[in-house]
Amino acid sequence: MRAGLTRRSLLQSAFAAGVIGTGVATPFTPAARARQPGRASRTDPAVSLSREFARWVVGLRYEDLPPEVVDRARGLTLQALASALLGSQLPAGRQAVELVTREEGGAPAGVTVMVDGARATKAGAVFANAELILAGGKWDTFRMLLHPGTCIVPCAFAAAQAEDASGRDFVTGLVAGYEVMERMAAEFIPTMMARGFHAGPVFGIFGAAVAAAKIMRLSEDQTTNAIGLCANLAGSNLEARGLRESAAARNAMLAVALARQGREAGEAALEGDAGFYHAYAGNNRGDLTYSFTGDTRASLDALTTGLGEEWLFLETLYRIYSTAGYNIAHVDVTAQLCGEHGITYEDVDRVEAVVNWLETQYPSPAFPTRREDLGEATVGSTRYYSAYGVVRRGFPLLAGAPDPPEVLDLMRRVTIIPSHEMTLFGPRITVFTRDGLSYTRQATGREFIWDFEEEARRIRDVVPGVPVPATRFEEIIAACRGLDRTDPAHRLVELTVA
Repeated sequence: MRAGLTRRSLLQSAFAAGVIGTGVATPFTPAARARQPGRASRTDPAVSLSREFARWVVGLRYEDLPPEVVDRARGLTLQALASALLGSQLPAGRQAVELVTREEGGAPAGVTVMVDGARATKAGAVFANAELILAGGKWDTFRMLLHPGTCIVPCAFAAAQAEDASGRDFVTGLVAGYEVMERMAAEFIPTMMARGFHAGPVFGIFGAAVAAAKIMRLSEDQTTNAIGLCANLAGSNLEARGLRESAAARNAMLAVALARQGREAGEAALEGDAGFYHAYAGNNRGDLTYSFTGDTRASLDALTTGLGEEWLFLETLYRIYSTAGYNIAHVDVTAQLCGEHGITYEDVDRVEAVVNWLETQYPSPAFPTRREDLGEATVGSTRYYSAYGVVRRGFPLLAGAPDPPEVLDLMRRVTIIPSHEMTLFGPRITVFTRDGLSYTRQATGREFIWDFEEEARRIRDVVPGVPVPATRFEEIIAACRGLDRTDPAHRLVELTVA
């Protein structure tokens, strides 16, 4: 059987069966499975990937968005704003705001820096706002290593303020940015990480630019060129670190500004023989060194198959806890298992968690800086979060409280077992009790996919740590709930100003 992901297997068979390839199950939402029967190829294979993406983006209307897509856009916007509020209280966030307001503040056509309220150049403001979101730690997550909202949301708000855009325009641009970014990245993330790039910023620039281009009403040619220019401006290195999605957001606004001005880029900037995928993935044939599913090939044609019919956007998770995304399910799944069976810390002998093998070698098996399956259990490790699920049936959204001694004890009795057969973010947790019994719960990988109201309920726990009163935070929740009716959309940024 052919191991490669063809147009059909990536975005048709996967949505029909709920898995990708023959190895690891991958979570997809029911809405994402809705599609037109028989659509198995790109609309026009002779058209470049950049142009096909651009054509879809320009033609996308708010009315084309399914209700669950709009709902997810509302929730992800709330998540990003809550993170920015938290980040404004931390050194990294404050330093970014200070840098930007000093170097680029007071621009005549500037946009607002979140929480601070100062105006700066578009590029400067999105840099600061992305740094605020990153510092806050309440990100979204796509396939373990991408955090799209950290760069897409700042650029979408900057474009919306520049254009005085409506909430509907903001939502449509935001969704377009997420969908393009995630389609470009989905099957290439582990391979790119193995080449020393951080896939989040490398792909993030495309999503951020697409969102801004849509909101700023760029034409098909201009959007095509913006995507091509992003291939020149993309970058991030695992060794160098230091700059991540904030740099991608800043460069995205440069790409959009240049494209709007008429700067051209190569038509085949993505798939060409010397294009983006050749440079960053090592080839433009879809050959993979690592994958989440065990497949060794991906199809570039599949990237645009089913655009507007199958929504990878709905696979975006809420990383509600400030930890590596692969740890989040260990808290809630273990907590649910213990809650169902009335298991307490005193009852537990040991815990085992079987996980996707890539989740044990962060950020990549090629350059592992963290081996979750080996060595001593430490604070911040997967074993630590599993222990929290047992002891506290949850994990605090705000840092600062001392760890319970029971957590520090139990984490040494948690074993992490890597597997090539497990879905991402879907551990199988087994708790062994002192009376010789065992209890198991298999996660689905969808535990951190929920609707807006659940997001609002859970994110409220950050209120004691944000610089605005609870009443203002409720205003932000209400504005996000009615995001597609909030005009102008950038009113939300004003609500963050302390």
